[in-house]
Amino acid sequence: MREIACDAQAGGGGFLGLVRIADERSLVVPAITIFEVFKWVLREHGEAQAIQAAAAMQSGLVVDLDSRLALAAAQLSHALQLPMADSIILATARDQQARLHTMDSDFRGIADVEWVEAIL
Repeated sequence: MREIACDAQAGGGGFLGLVRIADERSLVVPAITIFEVFKWVLREHGEAQAIQAAAAMQSGLVVDLDSRLALAAAQLSHALQLPMADSIILATARDQQARLHTMDSDFRGIADVEWVEAIL
């Protein structure tokens, strides 16, 4: 099964830990997660680590947002009351038939998402 490992809230260390869950060949990366993780790591840990996190993410299949995914994400956002980025991530996971791994509590309780407890 393909996998999406994403988490801006956990930061670079959290994302890199989640990436280790997935075999690089099966890793699916919604492009918006590169933005989210890079921005968080840049703010919290600096540019060098942000670049490293973005490079790790790009080892998988990066999926760009198109109009079809945007509409699917909008429907999920409405139905599940998810923020925009989260709904894009979930729509991408479902479209790619990938399992979503995250520490983001917005996804807690969604059946096809593996919510991972944050380790501090």
